[in-house]
Amino acid sequence: MPSGKLLRQIVKIGAESNNEEFFRLVEALIMEERAKKHHLLANDLERILYGERAPGVQPQRRFSYDVPKDKERGLPLLEVREPVRDLGDIVLSDENRSILEEVLLEQSRAEVLASYGLRPISRLLFCGPPGCGKTLAAEVLASELSLELAVIRFDAVISSFLGETAANLRRVFDFLESGHFVALFDEFDAIAKEREDTGDHGELKRVVNSFLQMMDSYRGKSLMIAATNHERLLDKALWRRFDEVMVFEKPNLEQIRNLLTVKLRGVRYELPIEDPAFLNLFKGFTHADIERIIIKAIKTMALKGREFLTPEILEEARKREETRLHLMARL
Repeated sequence: MPSGKLLRQIVKIGAESNNEEFFRLVEALIMEERAKKHHLLANDLERILYGERAPGVQPQRRFSYDVPKDKERGLPLLEVREPVRDLGDIVLSDENRSILEEVLLEQSRAEVLASYGLRPISRLLFCGPPGCGKTLAAEVLASELSLELAVIRFDAVISSFLGETAANLRRVFDFLESGHFVALFDEFDAIAKEREDTGDHGELKRVVNSFLQMMDSYRGKSLMIAATNHERLLDKALWRRFDEVMVFEKPNLEQIRNLLTVKLRGVRYELPIEDPAFLNLFKGFTHADIERIIIKAIKTMALKGREFLTPEILEEARKREETRLHLMARL
């Protein structure tokens, strides 16, 4: 089955033909997606197929949620976003891509697994340094599953009031259980540190205990992802609560080449992206660093009126990013 993004593009192009057979096929596809409970994708396909005339479908799809708030400051405890990037926008190690594809397969065949008394993979732990694709992977999962991404805001969840942090977590879990999302607990170590850490007070230990109980009792459909840059700080009991662990690292040479290919789509360039010596110039950078380099280089190319992106322009952007990272490291 093509990705949701590809299906949208196919329907958009085909709808312009006004071919009755094409319309009937897409209508059947929409019914099939609704039967799979992929309502977001079905609504989008219907809107694209019929345009503004689609009954009951708004031109710009937006759902209104009663997002829980922190009682102390009135801040929303999470943010619900519509994902925009899919599998074609991410570069992964072979192992991580295999895990991601397994998650998508099990989630899409949840009814088959249920007939055997089994549940799909629904709890993932993402580990690794910042800028290596953890947040993007969560967005990709949401996009491919035609779900919205719910990002938990720990700046609002963590409260100075005794017991209120655990209460905020309960509100988050209740919200997730009432719907169907890909839920991202980013910077997870903020509330999940090892309980034996003598430097932390008793309230944090109670929060970890509460989180463990909520994880154990959760029965909703949402896919939950916890992401951390400091996996060694996590309480050992938490590791057992996750179905799979994905470790994100800085890209190797093959991944750098794939990343350049993905990020340079639609750009005319004269770059030796098959040359190991050229790829080695980007060794040690994270995925996010390389993306920033490419964006800077494309901006320079456009502003200088150049037709092609050349090694010289890219090298200038690379050096600027390298300088920025060195300055940050000294802070």
